[in-house]
Amino acid sequence: MTAPVIGVLALQGDVREHVAALAAAGADARPVRRPAELDAVDGLVIPGGESTTMSKLADIFEMREPIDKRIADGMPVYGSCAGMIMLATEVLDGRPDQRGFAGIDMTVRRNAFGRQVDSFEAPVTVVGVPGEPFHAVFIRAPWVERVGAGVQVIGVVTGGPAADRIVAVRQGNLVATSFHPELTGDLRVHAYFVDLVRAAS
Repeated sequence: MTAPVIGVLALQGDVREHVAALAAAGADARPVRRPAELDAVDGLVIPGGESTTMSKLADIFEMREPIDKRIADGMPVYGSCAGMIMLATEVLDGRPDQRGFAGIDMTVRRNAFGRQVDSFEAPVTVVGVPGEPFHAVFIRAPWVERVGAGVQVIGVVTGGPAADRIVAVRQGNLVATSFHPELTGDLRVHAYFVDLVRAAS
């Protein structure tokens, strides 16, 4: 079986960790920074990092329109943390000039967990990811406040001060999580996305 080619948007953030996790999950993984590199991939990961910086760099590297077009054409995309913010149609507490790719019909609150729980870890059961709940690492993470009719909630926090907050969603070929699966050594979320890309291509 041919390995699907999956790019990691390499403008800013934890690119290497995602490339390593995708490769371990069976993908041909590579950083993507230019439109020509985007043309060569079957799917894309938008990593955690700083969403306002990522937004600016998407314009500087002329990646915004090519990514918008590939999303519209059905390319699978997975966004973690800042990547979730970049995929949302509406961002609360973002900068006024911040623009994402608006692929998933949802409202996210940036740095939502804030000082209340700041960075923390919690078990999250992710629909479609077999086995025990995923040990999720949240770092100044967003959460989802609203989802549209076409969006499936696939993960919520099950306990602690953030209980019942939506932290994983899917809309068609687009998936987003508030947490960072690339930091845990557990490849199940990456394997889920690799399977999604394989099915789409």
